[in-house]
Amino acid sequence: MSQQAPIGHDPLESRIARLEARTAIRELVARYCFAVDERDVAGIGECFAREGIMRSLDGVMNARGRAGVIEQFHGRFAVLGPSNHYTHDHLIEFEDAGPSRARGLLNTHAEVVRHGELLVTSLRYHDRYCLEEGRWRFAERALAFFYYARPAELAEAMRGEARNRAYAEPLAADFPERSPHWQAYYRERPRRA
Repeated sequence: MSQQAPIGHDPLESRIARLEARTAIRELVARYCFAVDERDVAGIGECFAREGIMRSLDGVMNARGRAGVIEQFHGRFAVLGPSNHYTHDHLIEFEDAGPSRARGLLNTHAEVVRHGELLVTSLRYHDRYCLEEGRWRFAERALAFFYYARPAELAEAMRGEARNRAYAEPLAADFPERSPHWQAYYRERPRRA
C-alpha cells in the first residue's frame, strides 16, 4: 500500500469525510468479525457489496456476489464450532477524493474449532471497500494465512513454510515468504543456518 497525501493538502471537508469513512470502515470490519463468530449470515451478507467477493489466497474460498458469500459461509460453518476473531493493525488507503472506494490491509487472529479440534490462526485480510447504498461494504475480501494450526503443533509449524495446517495436507503459508519485500531482502542478505 502506498502512503496517503500529507495532511494539510486536502480541503478540510475532504479530510473530515475521510476520517468519517475510516471510522465506518473500521466498524464494518468489527461487524464482520462479530457476525462470523455469532453465525449471523444475514449480517455477513450485509457486510458485502451486491457483487462482493470473498476469497482466500490458498484457493479454498472463492465466492462472488452477496448470495455466493453467504452460501460459502454456510459451507464453512458446517465444519466449524465456536470461533473468536479479533483484529489488530489496520491500514486504509482511499482510491479517490470522494471518498467512495478504499483499500485495506488488516492483521487478525482467531481461535477456531474445526472438526471438533481447536486451531489458532494468524491471518491478514487484503480488502477493497466501496460505498454502496450509503454504507461502506466489502467489494473484495482476500484472506491470507500466516499460520493455521493446532496449538500443540504451532511451535513445530513455525519452523517451516507449511504453516497452514487446517486441512488434511499442510499448505504453505501465504505470507511473509511470498512477499516481494521479504524475497528481495533475503536475496540481498541470505539467512544464516
